[in-house]
Amino acid sequence: MRHVPEVPPLFLADHPVLDFLNTIAAPQGEPVDVFGCDEDVLYWLAKAGLAPEEEPQVARGALLVEARSLREMLRPMLSRRKDGKRIDVASLNAYMTQALSYPQLVTGSGGLRVERRRLAGSAQQILAPVAEAAAEFFAKADFDLVRPCEGKGCILWFYDRTKSHRRRWCSMQLCGNRHKVEAFRERQRES
Repeated sequence: MRHVPEVPPLFLADHPVLDFLNTIAAPQGEPVDVFGCDEDVLYWLAKAGLAPEEEPQVARGALLVEARSLREMLRPMLSRRKDGKRIDVASLNAYMTQALSYPQLVTGSGGLRVERRRLAGSAQQILAPVAEAAAEFFAKADFDLVRPCEGKGCILWFYDRTKSHRRRWCSMQLCGNRHKVEAFRERQRES
């Protein structure tokens, strides 16, 4: 039977690093952690297209602890980068030294191609694609387009890839509609 998380992850940030940070959400005002067990982390990695090719062989609970640790390492880096402040890259660089990978020539219906194979012998190796995506993100993203949701009490982030770059909500269905309903009720009270 395939694992389904108790709290399903949200993929609405338009970037996997922000989606990873958004695995802590506050839909009813109280923070909720999407990562409750190793299987939740593996589920998220699969949905994000970052899952290991082979079945991980790590101690029970190690992946959960490592995912939470990586997430909390990245959170202040995001805030500092968003504020235009210098970030300390040493911890992320040290993390990425655990990422062991190698190129491999494979054949397929389209002919030959080179694929990168990753080792998944430790929790750090399993999460290395997230760390590498974070490094790319911090180096190349336009942080004028990285925004926190304007929803009341919302703690989610998103990368505004809209044409007009005027996105305000993590999701129109979640915070956008909630804002519209509150504004409507406010207008009703005033009249």
